[in-house]
Amino acid sequence: MIQGLLKPDIYRHETHSIRLIETHCAWVVLTGLYAYKIKKPVNFGFLDFSTLEKRKFYCEEELRLNRRFAPDIYLEVVTITGTLACPQIEGNGQALEYAVRMRQFPDNGLLSQLATRQALESGHIDQLIDTVSDFHRHADKAGDDDDFGNPGEIHHWVVENFQHIQPLLTSMNEKADIEQLQHWSEKEYTRLITVLQQRKQSGAVRECHGDLHLGNITLIDGRVTPFDCIEFNPELRWIDVVSEIAFVLMDLDERGLPRYSHRFLNGYLQQTGDYAGLAVLPYYLVYRAMVRAKVAKLRCQQTQPGATDHAQAEAEYRQYLQLALRYTARPRAVMVIMRGLSGSGKSTVARDLCEQTGMIQLRSDVERKRQAGLAATDTSHSGIDNGLYSSDKTTETYRQLGTLAKSVLEAGYSALIDATFLKREYRDHFRAQAAASGTPFLIIECSAPDNELEHRILTRHASQQDASEATLEVLHAQQAIDEPPGDAEQPYLLRIDTRQTGNKSTRSAFLHWFTNQTGDTVV
Repeated sequence: MIQGLLKPDIYRHETHSIRLIETHCAWVVLTGLYAYKIKKPVNFGFLDFSTLEKRKFYCEEELRLNRRFAPDIYLEVVTITGTLACPQIEGNGQALEYAVRMRQFPDNGLLSQLATRQALESGHIDQLIDTVSDFHRHADKAGDDDDFGNPGEIHHWVVENFQHIQPLLTSMNEKADIEQLQHWSEKEYTRLITVLQQRKQSGAVRECHGDLHLGNITLIDGRVTPFDCIEFNPELRWIDVVSEIAFVLMDLDERGLPRYSHRFLNGYLQQTGDYAGLAVLPYYLVYRAMVRAKVAKLRCQQTQPGATDHAQAEAEYRQYLQLALRYTARPRAVMVIMRGLSGSGKSTVARDLCEQTGMIQLRSDVERKRQAGLAATDTSHSGIDNGLYSSDKTTETYRQLGTLAKSVLEAGYSALIDATFLKREYRDHFRAQAAASGTPFLIIECSAPDNELEHRILTRHASQQDASEATLEVLHAQQAIDEPPGDAEQPYLLRIDTRQTGNKSTRSAFLHWFTNQTGDTVV
């Protein structure tokens, strides 16, 4: 039947360069205009396409689920009729098979391919942040009566990775690494059981994509578009949203793109406010790396020792294994606060440093609006010292930033608090908070001449693309109340003149401080 589908005359539309792609569970026939995906009659336990009725059902599920993010790609489920030797698409007679008809898109726009060609850009990552955070915001939540997202169900899939890998190991070193990872995963699970349950109760378990890595995200008309989600097993789709983003983060890390991984994580957290999810992120990062390690190890068993594809699979297995081990070793966390007038460039510097180091950027402009139920780029129409910017609201914002910083640090991540910090009392509070927890503390003060501050504020205000609502009037009010760092703060102070592009010496000084305090390698 599949060979018959490679004949141009069975289609009612124009075809050219008909090709067949085969995976372990499907055939995909590319006709030029459309692609037809036919499920194989297989049963792998976690995936069961063994009957025609089941294949029809999962074709319909694939259409329904993927239309959530790619409605222009996933068009309809079609019936294959005729005979095995001469199949027909939507012909008369009894159904032989079913297929998902999709709009065929260029096969060189996958984000995985862009990464390989070193063509992946920060703009693609920012689009992906918008797409994924918006999708998660509107995805259905698991009900209290569902098993989806219960701690035992989550850990079942973690354990399954090790159960598949262990019988395939021969090296004592490999066995030791797997035992170490399994022991770590068991300890983390025990430590996080209550947190995992709370995550479900808070609505973090949703009907996600389930297989969100760079190979399942493509550019369609210049727009970042996920596709090919998991339709065959709801347990792998109804997951914590942090498990979903962990796949993206892990994939970027494995491809040697940690700056994009850090950018994606910070952007996603700022859009969703799900900083509580950091507590379970390392657990899911290890899980996602081990999923890929398992697949690579299984592929080793399907290839001949000494063959190129066997060597590649072994190398991939070792790479994912080492990545998983790296995720289990969290560096020491630090607390950094930014300081500077509006337009001083502190948020730009903060974002750059967070991309380099993996610190979590907590922005006062974003959190102030989140507390009021506004999106980051919404306008509050507040004036100086009123509305969102009244003294009470400012105090509440700094209090919330302190609460978030505490949760970030407790999750094992470094926190960078991005606010003006013009008043000494706020700086003293965060310095005391860091001291109480034994966390290294640093103040980064950004500055620029007055004319540069004014130019940046006017440019930013005109774009209406930033969370800051600062105007020239706001700047002048800030200058009037600014309290420069005193003698007690000097040991913790690093100054950056943001007029100097890159400002290599002061940024190098920060990275040197960060490395000494955390022991972590900076990209």
